[in-house]
Amino acid sequence: MPILKPPFFAIGLLSGCLLAYEVLLTRLFSIVLWHHFAYMIISAAMLGFGASGTALTLLKEKIAPHVGAVYLIAAAGMAFLMPMAFLLAQQVPFNPLELLWDSTQPAKLLVIYLLMMLPFFFGGLCIGLVLWYFGDNAGRIYAFDIFGAGVGSLGVIGLLYIVPPHKVLIILTTLALLAAAMAVIELQMRPKWMAKIFFGLAILAPVALPGNWLLTQPSLYKDLSQTLNITGMRVIEERSSPLGQITVVESSRIPFRHAPGMSFNATDEPPPQLAVFVDGNGPAVITRFDGDLAPLAYLDQLTSALPYHVLEQPHDQPHVLVLGAGAGSDVLQALYHGASKIDAVELDRNVIDLLQHRFHDFAGDPYTRPGVRVHEGEARGFVNISHDRYDLIQVALLDSFGVASAGLYGLSESYLYTVEALETYLNRLTPGGMLAVTRWLNLPPRDSLKLFATAVTALERAGVSEPAARLAMIRGWKTVTLLVKNSDFTSNEIAAIKEFSRARSFDLAYYPGMRADEANHYNLLVQPYFFEGAVALLGTERQAFLDRYKFYIEPATDDRPYFFRLFKWNAAAELFALREQGGMALLDWSYPLLVATLGQAFVASILLILMPLAVSRCRHTLPTTRVVLYFLAIGLAFMFMEIAFIQKFVLFLAHPLYAVAVVLCAFLVFAAAGSWLAQRWQSRMAGSRNVTLAVMIMGALAVLYLVALPDVFQALIHLPDAVKIVISIALIAPLAVCMGIPFPTGMMRLAHTAQDAIPWAWAINGFASVIGAVLATLLAIHLGFAAVILLAVLLYGLACAALRD
Repeated sequence: MPILKPPFFAIGLLSGCLLAYEVLLTRLFSIVLWHHFAYMIISAAMLGFGASGTALTLLKEKIAPHVGAVYLIAAAGMAFLMPMAFLLAQQVPFNPLELLWDSTQPAKLLVIYLLMMLPFFFGGLCIGLVLWYFGDNAGRIYAFDIFGAGVGSLGVIGLLYIVPPHKVLIILTTLALLAAAMAVIELQMRPKWMAKIFFGLAILAPVALPGNWLLTQPSLYKDLSQTLNITGMRVIEERSSPLGQITVVESSRIPFRHAPGMSFNATDEPPPQLAVFVDGNGPAVITRFDGDLAPLAYLDQLTSALPYHVLEQPHDQPHVLVLGAGAGSDVLQALYHGASKIDAVELDRNVIDLLQHRFHDFAGDPYTRPGVRVHEGEARGFVNISHDRYDLIQVALLDSFGVASAGLYGLSESYLYTVEALETYLNRLTPGGMLAVTRWLNLPPRDSLKLFATAVTALERAGVSEPAARLAMIRGWKTVTLLVKNSDFTSNEIAAIKEFSRARSFDLAYYPGMRADEANHYNLLVQPYFFEGAVALLGTERQAFLDRYKFYIEPATDDRPYFFRLFKWNAAAELFALREQGGMALLDWSYPLLVATLGQAFVASILLILMPLAVSRCRHTLPTTRVVLYFLAIGLAFMFMEIAFIQKFVLFLAHPLYAVAVVLCAFLVFAAAGSWLAQRWQSRMAGSRNVTLAVMIMGALAVLYLVALPDVFQALIHLPDAVKIVISIALIAPLAVCMGIPFPTGMMRLAHTAQDAIPWAWAINGFASVIGAVLATLLAIHLGFAAVILLAVLLYGLACAALRD
């Protein structure tokens, strides 16, 4: 029985599940591993879609008489594999920390990559099958496909506020089974009771998939896993949201004593504490506090206490801004040192709620103490809108020591430590006020010198002729604190820096006028590396020093906000040669992981997408060189634009997961509108003109955004999340409409000229997307987001040229 019309609504729901699953995987992998792996998940999804095009090409003659049945089998396979692929991936003993010296780790990474690909293969088979069989309706099908995908990518964020990630996975499985049932109805398949079977399976899915089967299992090497291995440790509270999974741990035997970089001279021990882990990283701590400041004396023995000893009148009872207040340690430190007013900014509402409610009696609710105001929001957004001036701005020690020292954040965007961020902070200081940033100490010096270089550049951009007079830095055995002053340091302040360091056996790293023999007295190094680095970064040969340094310590900017990217290719060979002497521990593993992922994506896409077609009899349906070039170019360009805007909008939307979901939603929903327009304009002769016009508008918008977006973000970053989401979608919408026109236009042209080549085009576009997802991130790290966006425009221009008759 012939099928009369496409299953539009089933395709929309199925695509929504697929994209929701894609976004969800970034959340799940941030818990299981160390960072969100968005580029890898997107690449795996594209590999699945591309491989489905290849399978469709090879099997289309056998499939043609059974389109409905094959569609249902593929839809059921997708629904089954969404939970099972993730469950199996958690059983793979992959440890990114061992990637560079354990020869089995790349293979384990590949296994995870291929497992993640499988649900997208079956989902892509459903979509590709419908596009091929109903080629004349490609525009409408594509519109339902990407509209559903866009809604799913944003809707999953709402779900993550209501239920934990592993339960969202069960919900998506249920919806995928409902999509299969809907397809039976729309395709008018026989027997009709098949729809009832899929409805029944959807109802049974939450029972058949108990939540404890799919609970996330953090890597054995994460901080939380290591902590729970200690006798007496137990989890007493868990909270989950799109911003992170929070786990609170207590010890029934020995209370936590967490004081990062505490002086060896200290005689005061911390009060009892509870450990707080976010996505398994940490800990931060909730400290027992009953209003008595005396037990907080240990906080005066940290390098982060330095600014309170340096500030002079009228700043000796300072108005303090704490960015990244978290569990409240920096707020307690400010209270101990007599701050008159404290503004504490914390992004995650769950963290604030823990202190104000669940652990109110234990923590003493520091956020409601006299003079303390807590603000839920993003750090830079708050600083932009604040009308207050601060005597001290403290940037809290936000990340875990183990994560930072292993280079696990190397691919993560951090807009907290860019040149533009530091400029923003400095603009909110009172005359003579200070910015204080504390970082973990790594040897040889890496991110501490990168921070120093970033501060120097920020001061120079602000018009300061002598940055050297406004900087000071000290180090303990585990932490480094940098001070950036809104005026030159006075002789009294310099004396206070010296005395503070001497009394606590902290080493002076830099202050104005410092001599080399004043460095390296207590925590001895082979050479005074920190002092030498600071002097070089303030000297006339700064760029030469940056070029020859073993690590990448160029200042981070908003266009390249990879503050934790420290890897240099020219040092990799030397460090690898020293692997038996500890050199491997100095390599930032995340960058080689990105390169390894690009390599495996290329090989996997060749083997699973292109090679099977090339060696089969289907090679006779290979489209012309122009068609290959066209679909290759638009595949790369779409991914370049999408990935660059995801990364760029992390600043505006305050969190990578928000950026992934919102930007994907906007691009897909409005690309669907572009696809609908392409369907309306499907005259063959008009196709190339339509694409050319769309690319011209897109290029103009891209250039406009590159110029205007920094100022737009600066002006609007303070707005509530819901408003910023709407603004983000509105900004992306016109660009996405234009980007939605080229693919269906090319597909509809093939439907009239070479229909058998449609699966080839689908496969080629998928191949380009697989590579583009990873390559875009790699290029952004090296060239910046602006360059990736301009490359995308050039690729679309190449596609225009290829489409011309």
